[in-house]
Amino acid sequence: MAKIRDTKSFMRITHRYLGYFAAGIMAVYSLSGVLLIYRDTNFLKKENKYEVVLKPNMTDKELAKEIKMRNVEFEPGAGPVKTFKDGSYNEATGEAKYTKMQLPPVLEKFNQLHKSTSTHRYASLNTVFGFTLFFFVISSFWMFNFKSKAFRRGMIYAGIGFVLAVIMVFFQ
Repeated sequence: MAKIRDTKSFMRITHRYLGYFAAGIMAVYSLSGVLLIYRDTNFLKKENKYEVVLKPNMTDKELAKEIKMRNVEFEPGAGPVKTFKDGSYNEATGEAKYTKMQLPPVLEKFNQLHKSTSTHRYASLNTVFGFTLFFFVISSFWMFNFKSKAFRRGMIYAGIGFVLAVIMVFFQ
């Protein structure tokens, strides 16, 4: 391993090896991120059919929560069997039959990386990854001599990227 002589060498060496470490994490995040862009379509999803027995006399909101579906609204009609867009629910027996479009299990696990909260099992991985990316932002400024033309151009591009991100977040 190279010797650390000053802040610049520390940043460069740490940036290099942390970059190798984070490359695998970034590959998974990038693939799952692209999949999340198309979550409102059926891209790579397949239809799964379910038949479950739930408690009787549930409202459409209770049913939606129980079967983990959004926008379950019963269609008007008489009788114990209530229909909704993707299935039916028998109020008397509690039997529900419905279909869901879902990603294959491996891809669904990848997507959980992006959807985790502080109590999720991926929270520590996401936190480490977030701080790693932030370190890359900071340490990249030590890759070139501060007085060089490449550094000045890099600062201009970094400023443009920052302004573009702010515009996209606040004005779209």
